[in-house]
Amino acid sequence: MPISPSSSAQAAREAVAGRLKELRADTGITGPELALRCGWSHPKTYRIEGARTPPSADDIRRWCEACDAGGQADDIIAQSRTAESMYMEWRRKVRTGLKQLQNSYVPLFKSTQMFRVYSPTMVPGLLQTEGYAAGLMSSITRFRGIPNDVADAVAARLERSRIIHEPGRRFVMVVEEPVFYYQLGDQEAMAAQLGYLLTAGALPSVSLGIIPNATRERPMWPQEVFHVYDETLVSVELLAAHVQVTQPSEIALYVKAFEQLRSMAVYGTEARALILRAIEALH
Repeated sequence: MPISPSSSAQAAREAVAGRLKELRADTGITGPELALRCGWSHPKTYRIEGARTPPSADDIRRWCEACDAGGQADDIIAQSRTAESMYMEWRRKVRTGLKQLQNSYVPLFKSTQMFRVYSPTMVPGLLQTEGYAAGLMSSITRFRGIPNDVADAVAARLERSRIIHEPGRRFVMVVEEPVFYYQLGDQEAMAAQLGYLLTAGALPSVSLGIIPNATRERPMWPQEVFHVYDETLVSVELLAAHVQVTQPSEIALYVKAFEQLRSMAVYGTEARALILRAIEALH
């Protein structure tokens, strides 16, 4: 089965819903009775219990008071906030532009020793050049209709990427070969980006693997863009959302997928040959 990038978030939401449902059941009151005590319609009770509607902090306080369990409210509110933070809509993250989004990753980067990155669609952010990043972020800005702070966002991304030169960290990256042919910048920007990959891929801390188009009988189908930070967090990039996976069993699933994808990649001389072929195709 394909990996479900939102399953951790949904499981966390369901855990909150299950806890509230248990409180009601333990008190011996029905859904309509609880709705009456809380001052809302009884369908809302069932939507919350079914994890279809995330409860607000006020909803949780009312629910706990109705079940004579007011002392549990703060704990459940914290649990609910954690669940909701696992699934963050991009429009909330980028509503003021892209610079804030770039800077928000800095603490996570600084606390990570092992970075695993898989990308089937673009050059990984840590290896992006100025022109390529500007082309990509300009497209995102236009598509989402958000404030244009591309220049500042690119500067923030390049500053953040200096971490690949810091000692004590390891960067293992796997990209699909078509990435080199998706022109997310003009010809000059693409040439500079591909040229930089020849240099960056040779850094002692960086392992850059490329899965060739010609790979036969792939043991693992292409996935969405994902990053594994040590073995404590997986970040998945979707069109509508940025999903954080924190359940150990699901992190292990992503690590397993990454290792299978990595096993299909070529490195060193073979990887350089694929990049050089893409550079030649620009002319």
